[in-house]
Amino acid sequence: MTQQQAADAMGLSKGGYVKVEDGDRRLTADYIARAARAFGVREADVIEEVSRVVPVVGYVGAGAEAFFDLGQGPFDEVEAPDGATDETVAVEIRGTSLGELFDRWLIFYDQRREPVTSDLIGKLCVIGLDDQRVLVKKLKRGQRNGKYDLISNTEPPIYDATVIWAARVKQMVPR
Repeated sequence: MTQQQAADAMGLSKGGYVKVEDGDRRLTADYIARAARAFGVREADVIEEVSRVVPVVGYVGAGAEAFFDLGQGPFDEVEAPDGATDETVAVEIRGTSLGELFDRWLIFYDQRREPVTSDLIGKLCVIGLDDQRVLVKKLKRGQRNGKYDLISNTEPPIYDATVIWAARVKQMVPR
């Protein structure tokens, strides 16, 4: 819903609605009731802070080991990071595959499974390979056309890999 549509649904001017939304105008019982009717929710839902969660879809193993197969999980749910979308998921690091300090950290990314694009080169990504492995590596252009080098802090590089899909890591946080 746009701000204008929300304002119309609540019977407010757009400016009045924006002031309530931004916290510049006090949220009165009348505004709460209007919002609940307009959005089809309980009044308590208007004022309660809703915690968004994302699924944990797998675990990062050691080195070049795959951490999950398609169709497994979700295994758990965790609080969504800022900027999460409906496509955002998490994986949990198990062990030292990304370095000693990252055991049990969470990696968030959007599960789109799209081919590599130029904006992913040089970035830490979750990567699906042609042999069904899914890895977390820094993506570089390979020596051969259409191939990629996968770089890790703790393991030797994987050269000229066939990458089926890649998704940029959005955030990493301790669990």
